[in-house]
Amino acid sequence: MTIKKASAFVAALTLCLTLVSCGNASGQSSSQTSAQSSTQSGSQSSSQAQESAQQETSSKKAVAKDGATMQTADPSMPTRVPMKGGTKINMHFGDKVIPGVLNDSETAKALIAKLPITQHVSRYSHDFCGVTEELPYKQDEVHYGWLNGDIDYATDAPYFTILFEDEGVSEQYGSQVNIGVITCPLKDISGLEGSFDVRIELAE
Repeated sequence: MTIKKASAFVAALTLCLTLVSCGNASGQSSSQTSAQSSTQSGSQSSSQAQESAQQETSSKKAVAKDGATMQTADPSMPTRVPMKGGTKINMHFGDKVIPGVLNDSETAKALIAKLPITQHVSRYSHDFCGVTEELPYKQDEVHYGWLNGDIDYATDAPYFTILFEDEGVSEQYGSQVNIGVITCPLKDISGLEGSFDVRIELAE
């Protein structure tokens, strides 16, 4: 009877130790799985963050100041510095002459080829603007906003426009192609009122 009890005790102890051993193995496997899952999750999060950053960079909109040479020392003058070697023009608002420099963009070159022309414009809150003939342009030159003093071609109408203020809030407006800048104080044009048939010609 004593031998049977001893045998039963040994069998029970062996079973107990076996169950404890399985539990530990199971626990280790669970921890390893959890760690692997955490690593994979972290890797996925990192990948998603990189993808989001790439999408944000690729979707960043082009704006007027991109690549522009600017001056900020004198706010009474145009922000954009005229292109060196650009084409000088005079724009006749009645007796008032507004000088400017056109750049070497495809759009500006097409306009230069048409000069002299008469362009009808009217004064609005931040510009003089008028519907003009369609001009060619490169899609990568289309941007949002303007710099004070810019001469732009707006592709959505199309418009010829001279922008003299509000550059700080201008990036809400798209479809702009910069073709040049005026070279006189901003007040010379912002002080004008009404509508004009502007004679645009090459400067002598």
